[in-house]
Amino acid sequence: MAERRSYTVVGGGAIGGTLAFHLAKAGHPVVLVDADAAHVAAINQRGLTLVRPGGEERVDLPAFVPEEGPPELGRVLLAVKAQATEHAMQWLEPRLAADGFVVSLQNGLNEQLIASFVGAERTVGAFVNLFADVAEPGVVRDGGAGALVVGEPDGRITGRVEDVVADLQAWGPAKATANVEGYLWAKLGFGAMLTTTALADAPMADLIDRHRPLMHALAAEVFAAAGSRVLEPFDQFDPAAYVAGAAGREAATDRLVAWLRTQPKDRSGIWRDIAVRHRPVEVFHHYAPVLDEAAALGIGLPLLTAVLKRLGDVEAGAAMSEDHLTELEAHL
Repeated sequence: MAERRSYTVVGGGAIGGTLAFHLAKAGHPVVLVDADAAHVAAINQRGLTLVRPGGEERVDLPAFVPEEGPPELGRVLLAVKAQATEHAMQWLEPRLAADGFVVSLQNGLNEQLIASFVGAERTVGAFVNLFADVAEPGVVRDGGAGALVVGEPDGRITGRVEDVVADLQAWGPAKATANVEGYLWAKLGFGAMLTTTALADAPMADLIDRHRPLMHALAAEVFAAAGSRVLEPFDQFDPAAYVAGAAGREAATDRLVAWLRTQPKDRSGIWRDIAVRHRPVEVFHHYAPVLDEAAALGIGLPLLTAVLKRLGDVEAGAAMSEDHLTELEAHL
C-alpha cells in the first residue's frame, strides 16, 4: 500500500468527525483535536463511531484537547464553528510547520481570518455541505452525503489541493475547484434559508416549501451582496435561479425540497444548536461579512437582518414557531 498522508483534524464535530473517521478508516494517520473533553475522552476510550441508517462503524484514532495536542502540525483540516476560528488559530499558529497548511472545512467566509494568522500561502479554502451531527460524546451521526470542494482562495488548483481532494475520496466525491469563493457565497444563500427554518420546530424541507416567497427573497438579498462573484451550484441548489430577476425559482425550489426530503437529517445544525445542544449558533459570524459587503455596495439587507434578529430572540429563549416565518413573509 502506498504511504498515506497524515492529517490533524481540529474540531471533531459533525464535519471534522465525519472526515476524520473516513480518513482514519482508509489508513491515513489522523490526530483529532477538540475542545470538548468528554468527546475526546470517549474517542480515546472507545474509538470514533459513525452511525448511519444501516448501522454503525468504529475506528481508533488518538484525540486530544488543545492543551495536550501535538507540538507541530502539518496538514490541518480546520472544522471548528465559525465563531471559534480566531481562538483556534491562536492555538494553531505557533504549532503549524513552515510547510504546513490549514484547510478551512467550515461554514462561512473564514479564509481571510485564517490567513491573518498563518499567511495566505498556508491557507486553503474549501466548501462543505455535509449533513451530520454529534449524537453523543464519541459518536457522529451521518446525515447523508453532500458536496465538498477544495481550492486555493486565489483560484489556483495546486498540488496540495489535488492531494487533499484525492485523500478525501475516502469520504466521497470531493473535487477541486478554481472558484471556492463562488461555492461559499452560494452556500450563504442556501444557508439563509436553513437559518430561517431554525425559527420553527419543523422539517427544513416543509418550511422551505411552505414559505417559498420568503426563502426566495432571502437568497436574492444575499446574492445581491455577492456583487459580481460567479456563484456555483451544488447538490440540488442552483443559485442562479435565486438571483433577483432570474427565472425558474419554483422549479429550482421543487428540486431543492425534494432533495432535502431524501436526507436523514431533517432539521438544520442551527436548530440543533438551539433546541438540543443549547449553545450559541454560528450564523451571526457567517453573515457579518455579507452585511459588510452589502454596506460597501450601498445596498440594504432588511430581510436577512430581520431573520437574524428573530434568531437572536429564539436563541435567548423566545419560542420557536412558524409564526416567525409567516410574519416575516407578510412584510415582503
